[in-house]
Amino acid sequence: MEVSSQEFKHCDLIRVKGRVDSSTAPEFSRALEKITSGGRYKIAVDMTDMEYMSSAGFRALLATQRNCKRYNRGEVVLVKVPVRIKEALELAGFTELFKTFDDSLEAVGNF
Repeated sequence: MEVSSQEFKHCDLIRVKGRVDSSTAPEFSRALEKITSGGRYKIAVDMTDMEYMSSAGFRALLATQRNCKRYNRGEVVLVKVPVRIKEALELAGFTELFKTFDDSLEAVGNF
């Protein structure tokens, strides 16, 4: 798994490539925590090149979403969610918790 982030004026864009499973989820979680610990709570997660996300990855997203939404500071939005991951999010009941966008520019513009 590879994680890269780009900081914009109003939000941060994280690009995730590869698989987020039980062995790589801690690294994914640390990348998200690094942003929130810096006082930035508006995050777009680009999943264009993501192959798989396990429940450990979903937990990292959910924990970050809770942290960002606390005190109305911001939120986590998802960009270009692959079909299989979108189906898993629906099964887990997470689709109501995250806004999804088809384009990175649209997601960043949302903030």
